[in-house]
Amino acid sequence: MTTITTTQEKHRATTSTHVATGAAAAAFISSGIGVFVLGLMTTGAEVSEGIKNALNWWNPAGPLSGKTGIAILAWVISWLVLNHLWKGEERALRTAFIVTLVLIGLGVLLTFPPFFTSFE
Repeated sequence: MTTITTTQEKHRATTSTHVATGAAAAAFISSGIGVFVLGLMTTGAEVSEGIKNALNWWNPAGPLSGKTGIAILAWVISWLVLNHLWKGEERALRTAFIVTLVLIGLGVLLTFPPFFTSFE
């Protein structure tokens, strides 16, 4: 068996593949933003009666409807903006993942009753 190496095969072996990771990084970080905003709205509703009343978009659900509504808006808007800015670019997924985990951690902390009730 003989190996024939062409210029094209050599070129393929020496070039690196560019992987656009911007869209994935945008999806990661925007999900973290959504969770963080949900935590902010939860704590805000406990701290301020005005915020609690403003978040009451539908009486049977109370302020939960506004909390989740604003969190979903923050997630979708941040995803659209970040995806538009980063689409086709190479981004560090490890960094995006760490930022996402920090935002999710803060969001969960802000929805933890012992934390938000300490502001009452």
